[in-house]
Amino acid sequence: MLAGGLVARGHRVLVAGPLDTEKAFGFTGAGADFAEVRISDRPHPARDPRTVVRLRGLTRGADVVHAHGLRAGALSALALTGSRGWPRLVVTLHNAVTAGGAIGGVYRVLERIVARRAHRVLVVSPDIGERMRAGGAARVDPAVVPAPPLAEPGRTPGEVRAEIAARLPTGVADPALRPILLTVARLAQQKGLETLLDAAAGPYKGDPVFVIAGDGPLREELQARVDAEELPVVLYGWAETADLLQVATAVIVPSRWEGQPLSVQEALRAGRPVIATRVGGVPEMVGDAALLVPPQDAGALSREIGRLLGDPALAARLAQASVRRGRELPDEDAALRSVLTAYGLPPAE
Repeated sequence: MLAGGLVARGHRVLVAGPLDTEKAFGFTGAGADFAEVRISDRPHPARDPRTVVRLRGLTRGADVVHAHGLRAGALSALALTGSRGWPRLVVTLHNAVTAGGAIGGVYRVLERIVARRAHRVLVVSPDIGERMRAGGAARVDPAVVPAPPLAEPGRTPGEVRAEIAARLPTGVADPALRPILLTVARLAQQKGLETLLDAAAGPYKGDPVFVIAGDGPLREELQARVDAEELPVVLYGWAETADLLQVATAVIVPSRWEGQPLSVQEALRAGRPVIATRVGGVPEMVGDAALLVPPQDAGALSREIGRLLGDPALAARLAQASVRRGRELPDEDAALRSVLTAYGLPPAE
């Protein structure tokens, strides 16, 4: 979105990153140039020095370097060190550092590099901003990360419910008669899905079905627990979110940490009640349009689910608040204006 928007405004854009990102997002199709640079998600002592040299050559003559993520930001800062006419370095941090031990120590060093060498740091949540300021960052601003417009559903609500029913164990009550509580998440540790399974045991009014849309490394572990405990949970796999939002009574976000999750923005735009953990950038994003609970607190999550299912008036108020909040969310044009300001360029240029 940023690459295409900047090109449309007359800027020359070069995207540097792993080849998979070009295959996934098609930057060249948006009018940008692309250069392959190997940047892994973990420190790589043998590869990282070569990446710094590669970035130093690619950024020569640039006016602005915008790095996304802590690793890319630190490697870019090192690449620009000592450069003549050092380009303006803007770093967007999309995730908090949650690793401990030696890896966590390395990431804290990378945080200090970014904080001290970036001209501006854009953050997706207040807690990341506080860490950057504590590390010496000169300028920290909120990042604007809009979700794309919500797509039109490709299936009818009846078709979606029928598929959910087909994935439930034989003999389980028809989900057409039960609330559906939707979670859209990668099946990974950050998403707090073990807490969701704790809460799914219930009991609840209406016997809801918990539908988790997504995939990831914890799939087998989660499915084994669902089967062993006979939980009313469907691990749906990846799906078009718009299809599932049609039948969702509410959206549940049990994450240990989040920045500005696109799934929450989609839920708000669809006017669905939200129950989420009070972490990262979620509280500022949802405003009064969600029930918030502490992370990793299955009891609190269970109580709020029960309260929502047992109080139709509360559910209706939250749905109305979601619609209002969804209309207030920033769009792609707001994101482009924000980065142009960070670049030191006129927003309308």
